[in-house]
Amino acid sequence: MRVRIGTAGWSIPSIHAAAFPAEGTHLERYAARFDAVEINSSFYRPHRVTTYRRWAASVRDDFRFAVKIPRRISHELRLVDCGDTLDRFVAEASGLGDKLGVLLLQLPPSLAFDAKVLSAFLALCRTTTQVPIACEPRHPSWFTGAADRLLADRRVARVAADPAPAKGAGEPGGWPGLVYLRLHGSPVMYRSAYGEAELDRHAALLRCHGGWCIFDNTAAMAATGDALDLQARLASPERRAGPVV
Repeated sequence: MRVRIGTAGWSIPSIHAAAFPAEGTHLERYAARFDAVEINSSFYRPHRVTTYRRWAASVRDDFRFAVKIPRRISHELRLVDCGDTLDRFVAEASGLGDKLGVLLLQLPPSLAFDAKVLSAFLALCRTTTQVPIACEPRHPSWFTGAADRLLADRRVARVAADPAPAKGAGEPGGWPGLVYLRLHGSPVMYRSAYGEAELDRHAALLRCHGGWCIFDNTAAMAATGDALDLQARLASPERRAGPVV
């Protein structure tokens, strides 16, 4: 039932600097306040294993990283014939050691659910790593009972995304052992901050199920403020009541 709250990347906007220690690297300061972060840069380019080791050494023992699987695998090869690329990525990210908490697989909106392709890819993943996987599909065909059952059988969580790209995408699915919220900002993706009603709704879900909540509305520096606000809501006794809606 543990809740982990963080942002995509560990930038600290000046408007929120007072909430963090004044000394240390950006990651060290960030990790003094939050216990999770999502590494999105791995989607675009590889990082050396020594870089991952340095990041792991910069944070406390209970801090965890989510690392985004490269777009070469998800968007270019579309989960097919990607064994060598996957092996390299996992070997690099393993530099995080026990602080590697989740692998994030974000799929392109054009990639429809294909049980054969998904089964083969997830089997390949499990020959390489046992790290939990959170999948963020965006094609409507993924939000069906068949896709959900296959993900659950393979112990893969389906991301709850906001804004939801299809009906059902805003709720967690797949394997219930991991809940992973990715909040991209609404009404303007990547830019808008969340209002009180939205944050209350997400807080209620996390109280009931635990899990990760990552704010990806970083373009206008809204993510850090939202993460701090949600953190405060979950810590406040007077806000512990209320249904999940």
